[in-house]
Amino acid sequence: MAKKVSTKKTPETEAKPTILRPDVDVAVEQRLVALYTLQSVDSEIDKIKIVRGELPEAVQDLEDEITGLNTRIENFSAEIKDTEAAIKTRNNEIAEHQEQIKKYQGQQDNVRNNREFESLNKEIEFQGLEIQLCERKNKEASAKIKELSQHIDAAKLLVENRTKDLEAKREELTSIMAESEEDEKRLLAKSAEQEQYIDKRYLEGYHRIRNAARNGLAVVPLYNEHSCGGCLSHIPPQREMEIKMHKKIIVCENCGRILVDDDIVEKAKETLAK
Repeated sequence: MAKKVSTKKTPETEAKPTILRPDVDVAVEQRLVALYTLQSVDSEIDKIKIVRGELPEAVQDLEDEITGLNTRIENFSAEIKDTEAAIKTRNNEIAEHQEQIKKYQGQQDNVRNNREFESLNKEIEFQGLEIQLCERKNKEASAKIKELSQHIDAAKLLVENRTKDLEAKREELTSIMAESEEDEKRLLAKSAEQEQYIDKRYLEGYHRIRNAARNGLAVVPLYNEHSCGGCLSHIPPQREMEIKMHKKIIVCENCGRILVDDDIVEKAKETLAK
């Protein structure tokens, strides 16, 4: 009886690419598959970020605004404290000036001539002017404290409202991230896995094209077999043939995206399904 040959695939046999045509460059084909697989994974990550939207930035903006408002409140409070200290100092000065007035008034009772009396009168007048100056400054300071207090109340109310908005945004972001976190982790791991199969210069080119593209597409399939799947520019027949031969990396002459055919797309799908 003939010995039955095992058809079970080993990791070695799985790693070998299926060559459909003898003229295919295996290394280029594997690179194209890896590039399109990477593009597919990164596009899925982009979708997750789109669903997440601008929430992370909104949360950061609210946190920064609240921090700024709290700093403003602290500065206003410190200014009020300094202003109150200045008022207290001037009140002490007013009390000293009043004591001086009492002293000079008492001395007027014992003057020997009009000259001494007038001299004391001038001192009393000067002390009175100093009191008026201190009182005017205190009045201005009190108005300033009132204004600063109003600013503090307004800032505190704004902090309260912004804190409520922040809590709502954080809750929304947490909910969305909880739903997509596992998928994003899996996709990021898949993206990193595919990157290690791509030469550095091709990987750098991929990221450069992707960053320049508005929709993040650096690798695109042919559209209706005759157009670039990125910018829809017509692809000449000779160019189509080169793309399908998998012998070199072909880019769109109009938008610079890397072009692949349906065969590469199918192989990439098989890679993603593993």
